[in-house]
Amino acid sequence: MNVLFSPEVEDYLFELSEILYQKEYFGFKDSAVEYVRKLILEIRDTLPISKKRPAPAYFERYGKNLYYTSFRVNKNSQWYAFFSTYIQNGEIIYLVRYISNNHVVTQYL
Repeated sequence: MNVLFSPEVEDYLFELSEILYQKEYFGFKDSAVEYVRKLILEIRDTLPISKKRPAPAYFERYGKNLYYTSFRVNKNSQWYAFFSTYIQNGEIIYLVRYISNNHVVTQYL
């Protein structure tokens, strides 16, 4: 099993630590970077074994036939990864197409 991130998700994750630091969710930039690193590792390591649910129609803007699952990196936020699955050379590929947290997407789930 292989977990990949779309270029848009990679860009978002790259910018996320700066956003979290600038909005003062973290007092130190290193802490924000570590938080994002943990989120990426959590998604990469547990997405294939997480319970997946069909994504509501609202999220079709990020791809057709998406699924989603949630991740909790700390007690304040729950993150949602929206993804597609493919089989290539007998291997299941998980392509994360969108990521957001409970503060943004809960109303659509």
